[in-house]
Amino acid sequence: MNSDLLNLIRLKKADIKTAARVLARAFHDYPLSAYFFPDESERRRKQPAMFRTLIRRGLKYGEVYATSLKLEGVAVWFPYNSRRHNTWWSNIMSGRFAIQFILGMETLKRQKAFGEYAAAVRKRIAPFPHWYLQLLGVDPEYQGQGFSSRLLKPMFSRMDKEGLPCFLETQSEKNVTLYEHLGFRVVEEGIIPGSGIRSWAMLRKNER
Repeated sequence: MNSDLLNLIRLKKADIKTAARVLARAFHDYPLSAYFFPDESERRRKQPAMFRTLIRRGLKYGEVYATSLKLEGVAVWFPYNSRRHNTWWSNIMSGRFAIQFILGMETLKRQKAFGEYAAAVRKRIAPFPHWYLQLLGVDPEYQGQGFSSRLLKPMFSRMDKEGLPCFLETQSEKNVTLYEHLGFRVVEEGIIPGSGIRSWAMLRKNER
């Protein structure tokens, strides 16, 4: 493993359920989560299954890290050469038929709309080699304690050595400020079709 990542825990299949619960708590009040699951109780029940699917794809085609064995925070990364495997929609659908019954068709329609929008933005904004930060979430119990930076900075150091930028999208204006502080800049701002939700595409250039 790259020496810059030695202070992080690289997750395995046995960690999927626990990591998914962390992300479900982290994203419970997130605008995109509320769009996918308007009913809060339904969101609480179903989001862990959604994140299990996303993490599973991250383990297969990318890299998934936590800050420690306590899993205070979790990040899911994909390299550029796995692009065909790591759209939001392809990740959701990797659960095949079971996910349809867990999430419901209305949620899947919303996720498909977002997935198509996000994939088009990324293809347009970042057609060059890069790392894609698909998910970054810190358990509410640990938010505001620097765990996001602890998850990100080792990967930034690695990307700088590789000469690669980093792409992400966020639907939280608060997160925009956080990522700008960490070296990202907004490269496109738009509304997810049919949702009214604002989305920011952000890019961090390598520091070489």
